[in-house]
Amino acid sequence: MNTPDVAEAARPLPAEDPSAAADGKDGRDGAAKDSKEAKESKEAEGSEGSEEHEQPQTAWSARRDLIDHSPRSMNLGDRARFGGSMVGGSQHGVSGGQVAGDVIMGSKTEIHQWAIPGFSAPSASASGEVPQSTLDRLAASFVTAEETVEALLVRLRRDRVLVLSGARFTGRHTAALMLLHRLGAASVHTLDRDTNPSTLADKVTAPDAASDGPTATAATGDTAGGTPAHPRGYVLADLVTRRDRPLREHHLLAACARLTEQNAYLVVTVGPTAVLEDVPVVTWQPPDPADVLAAHLRTRVAAQDDRAATVAKLLELPDVTEFLSRSHQLREVAAFAQLLGRYAAGEVTESDVAQFSLVSLENQVQEWFEEDESSIHLRDKAFLVALAAFDDGPYALTAELSDLLYRFLQQTQNPVGVPEVPVFGTHIGKRLQLARAERYEDDEHTEWGPVTQQKARFVDDRASLVLLREVWTGHPSARPALIDWLRRLADDGRPLVRTRAASTVAVLARTDLPSAMALVIQPWATSNRFRHRLVAVNALTLAHLLDTPNIPRILDEWSKGEDRRLRWVAVRAYALIGAERPEQALAALRTAARSLYRDLADPDDFDREMARELGEAVALLLLSEASDQVLAELRLHLHDDRPVEDLTIGGFVSACRHTQDDERYGHPLVLAWYARSATEGSAAAHGIPFLWRAALNDPNATRHALDVLREWVLIADRSTAPEWALAALLPTLVTTPAEYQRLGHLLRTMPGEDGAKPPEVAARLLTTLPVR
Repeated sequence: MNTPDVAEAARPLPAEDPSAAADGKDGRDGAAKDSKEAKESKEAEGSEGSEEHEQPQTAWSARRDLIDHSPRSMNLGDRARFGGSMVGGSQHGVSGGQVAGDVIMGSKTEIHQWAIPGFSAPSASASGEVPQSTLDRLAASFVTAEETVEALLVRLRRDRVLVLSGARFTGRHTAALMLLHRLGAASVHTLDRDTNPSTLADKVTAPDAASDGPTATAATGDTAGGTPAHPRGYVLADLVTRRDRPLREHHLLAACARLTEQNAYLVVTVGPTAVLEDVPVVTWQPPDPADVLAAHLRTRVAAQDDRAATVAKLLELPDVTEFLSRSHQLREVAAFAQLLGRYAAGEVTESDVAQFSLVSLENQVQEWFEEDESSIHLRDKAFLVALAAFDDGPYALTAELSDLLYRFLQQTQNPVGVPEVPVFGTHIGKRLQLARAERYEDDEHTEWGPVTQQKARFVDDRASLVLLREVWTGHPSARPALIDWLRRLADDGRPLVRTRAASTVAVLARTDLPSAMALVIQPWATSNRFRHRLVAVNALTLAHLLDTPNIPRILDEWSKGEDRRLRWVAVRAYALIGAERPEQALAALRTAARSLYRDLADPDDFDREMARELGEAVALLLLSEASDQVLAELRLHLHDDRPVEDLTIGGFVSACRHTQDDERYGHPLVLAWYARSATEGSAAAHGIPFLWRAALNDPNATRHALDVLREWVLIADRSTAPEWALAALLPTLVTTPAEYQRLGHLLRTMPGEDGAKPPEVAARLLTTLPVR
């Protein structure tokens, strides 16, 4: 039978015709038809709806988007990075890491750290007198700047009422108790946080003190006239306010009058979202966690002569340093001090200390998604999930897509209702404070270059991983909404959004591979839309990066299967993760290349698109950190058979087209590799010329190879380094008279750009060719 022009199909199409490359057509050589299976796939595509015709993104371009838009959590650990070592440390493959995977799988220790007397959040119905023992215990470890305390005391003495505003678990409640304690309050009473602001004055009348008779008077130090000699203190922690029930100035004025009559003082603590009208507020600044930890340790380490030395030794532990670097809440710091005290006493192990930071984060995430009377709003929960997916991304984009998730969650919660999203919601600062996140300015990669944007990220870079795992495994009822949301993200036109959909699914796969495969990845992989399949490629790649087991096995099976779409996904994924196992990856690519010829009755049925994908996969592997191994494998198997030869030469020529930073006149990556290897005397100094000669001597590849050399000469005309590298390479490509004539003709006759006169560098390079 006639042999199809398979070498042409394996080659990347010339760079000057990008539209042809994108469409899988070559207008100059004649468009070959897709395989029968490809035709069936395209026919099926029409049945998915009136979708636009997609132009597949090249593997190289898709890899760049994956690198630019992957979340920072995928770079945890020494190995969790996008790898490669071709040029100046630039890396062009993907390699995996252990640390992020360990965070996703969670701690192995269960520590109930919130149950510390005096440090738990007040309950909604908390009301009554605070025991003196609690006040004494808090006073022993209370830490804050003395000037801050004095300023607050002056204001409290003057106004009788002080409103402290701050985030939860920053020590507001403890500060309120300690301020009253410092004032010398004979007793401190807590008020119900559900107190209506309009009845606040009635709550501080202290009817119990007025009716308790002589015993109460003696206990509190009241004078015979009913005015207490020692002040009484009141704390209203986390006052509940609403738009229809705000805390107003006149509420405080009425309370102030009653407090003056009773010789009493009131401290009210509110959160950042409290509804206040004309109320003077003091913003509470929490003390440094390290100072708080040291103060608590001094009270928790057993009394002994060397207590100070024991505390100092505990503070120097690497796990303590790591804990303090994570910006933990003060309640977590206090709990950690308790654990360290037990560690010093030999009651817990070093592993318990090391795990505590992650356990604290896990408890916080679980708390966010609990359904109780203090639960956060569903819209805020949607924002937390979106922030986990788009951590370190543009805030506006995160907020936009969190509202989309909110709609899906509402539909799950109330299928018959109409989802509603407030047009104007919570202020960005309050929203990020609730999420323990921060806002900052930074550049975001776009197809037009870097663009400065307002971004948002969790303060703890592990939070996104822990949160996604908790939502997926701890709240299965949310899965339908989450899956619908991810599918919408995969349809989005923005590369950042699609990449984050893939990275989110990668985390879910690390947690529960069977469910993630069945519910999300496999439907994407078998989609007739290129965009969906590419998201599946990225999801599998990033899942492998997170050390998810069995990803190579999945790719091996798909690459040998009958479904062309799954084979395409496998080939693209091999290009990204194959550098970790180059021999196996190249063997799979060779098998896939041979399958293109199997039972091929008509050369016109040859699948040129898949051949091109295979060649691009080889090119990416050549430009990965395993480049030397890949090059050796390509040389070893070059002449195995015609499919393998076409695959090898096509992939090599494709790799030669890529330049540093993808610049038009950037240093060609393979040329720079050769220059370095020639200097070092490594095997690539022989391997690269070997494949160049094979490409130039292959009738089906000669024209494409000469096109690449012509581009290299034009680049060398603008830069000295490429010229020197070419001057070293060209002599190694001449071993026969035919090779000398071919290269000599190129250098003598090639025009400059846009029909200009020949570049001067061509004449200089011509002198380097050895006459044969």
